[in-house]
Amino acid sequence: MKLASKFAATFVAATIGTSALASNTIVDIAAGDERFSTLVAAVSAAGLVETLQGPGPFTVYAPVNDAFAALPDGTVETLLKPENKDQLTNVLLYHVDDRNLSAGQIPAGSNYFKPILASERLCITKNSGGVMISDGTGEMAKVVIADIKADNGVIHVIDKVLLPGTRPSC
Repeated sequence: MKLASKFAATFVAATIGTSALASNTIVDIAAGDERFSTLVAAVSAAGLVETLQGPGPFTVYAPVNDAFAALPDGTVETLLKPENKDQLTNVLLYHVDDRNLSAGQIPAGSNYFKPILASERLCITKNSGGVMISDGTGEMAKVVIADIKADNGVIHVIDKVLLPGTRPSC
């Protein structure tokens, strides 16, 4: 994880610059919060910074550093290698919806949602216990912080990295 954090800090300092500091995009918010340093490093390595600083709208299900740390040893470092950019991009696009979906707009019950990674689906379940997201592995991520507003969308903080795979049961 230290490699990812160091890479993120270097990239953010070199990429964001002073003009972007006046904005409040999804990337700006993530780059300004140490809990997302691994996510920022991954977004950078995948070449998605400019896209996620764009007008959107976007909903990003943003895993915290601990979610990346819970992946099998070496997974993050392997995904950050240039030769694995396509795989990393697919994992990251699985976390992004091309709409601005606040928690209040997510309907009660279990519903399929289409992330930007068009070949995949997420099952998002909302009930009195909160919001859970089932990924392609059948594992569940919990939304631990909802509705962090950005100029170009919204961030929902999750406790697990979502992984593409088979269509989750919904």
